[in-house]
Amino acid sequence: MSLSMYQVSVPVFVRALKVLSALLKKGEEHAAATGAVPDVLLGARLADDMLPLSAQVQRASDASKLCVARLCGVDAPKYEDNEASFQQLQERIEKTIAFLESVSQAQFDGADERNVTLTFGAFSQSFTGQGYLLTFALPNFYFHITTAYGILRAQGVKIGKLDFLGPF
Repeated sequence: MSLSMYQVSVPVFVRALKVLSALLKKGEEHAAATGAVPDVLLGARLADDMLPLSAQVQRASDASKLCVARLCGVDAPKYEDNEASFQQLQERIEKTIAFLESVSQAQFDGADERNVTLTFGAFSQSFTGQGYLLTFALPNFYFHITTAYGILRAQGVKIGKLDFLGPF
């Protein structure tokens, strides 16, 4: 039995976004319990040249919805990247999950061979759909999920590996 492009993308993205939501909830609870200012936590970075927690959530959302849109040839919803609270980030995650779940398995027909070309500034790369998903989209998505986890840990939120892995 082989895995489909749908199986390797939508359920994977949805599960990880739900884990990210749970991590953010623990971050919000940590801020409330310790008297930490939520804005400080949302603006925290692992390094000066890295994006803050809020932007890591936004990029994980973008990475998942844009991947599915590119693979299926549909339009992804556009978000303004202006979330400034835990609640707004949770709402963005919910909207992203709703979009991902709105795309049917049938829409992925031929996605493995579809041409995907990315261009960001000086960067330009073409992929087959399968190559894009496996070598760019999933690693990029998990980079942002992992970085969000790392920021929360570095800010003292009591989370561990099992929180990152989520429920099974």
